[in-house]
Amino acid sequence: MLLEGYSRGIFPMSESRDDDDVNWYSARMRGIIPMDKFRVSSNVGRIIRQNRFECRVNTCFRTVMEACADRDSTWISDLILDSYEVLHMAGHAHSVEMFDADGELAGGLYGVSLGAAFFGESIFRRKKEADKVALWHCHRILEDGGFKLWDTQFYTDHLAQFGCTEILAQKYYQLLSEAIQMEAHFS
Repeated sequence: MLLEGYSRGIFPMSESRDDDDVNWYSARMRGIIPMDKFRVSSNVGRIIRQNRFECRVNTCFRTVMEACADRDSTWISDLILDSYEVLHMAGHAHSVEMFDADGELAGGLYGVSLGAAFFGESIFRRKKEADKVALWHCHRILEDGGFKLWDTQFYTDHLAQFGCTEILAQKYYQLLSEAIQMEAHFS
């Protein structure tokens, strides 16, 4: 059901962490990060060059989701956690994890892949800039894996610094239709 929703351009959200239900959403304007427009600040670039964080992929998926949900207000309910864990086991949900020098989880993100489309779901940080470094690593993974569409669902000022832009839903559905028919690998 989740993959069918993503293929149609809709995504689930709960009202709160304790919600036993989900609602499906779409948007008239859709946030995407064009693969060739991704960028990071010089400060983040310096942190990447310094290897301040170790990148791991898919080693603690549920822990990343739980960290993303650890906020005063969240749309990530236990039902969503459990459902995406099943998607993860099926190879369609992924996490990019940043670990500090002490081996502690410092930040990360998770999302869903379908064909050559990646749907970024949520991101968190426990250490300064770890979330931004995770985005950089995610971009490299998507680029190397042949992904064509990086969906952020919504445009935010935070994501704009990485190249996020808004497009009309009609254009988004065209890009989505093309991307899900292609093959890509998240690894």
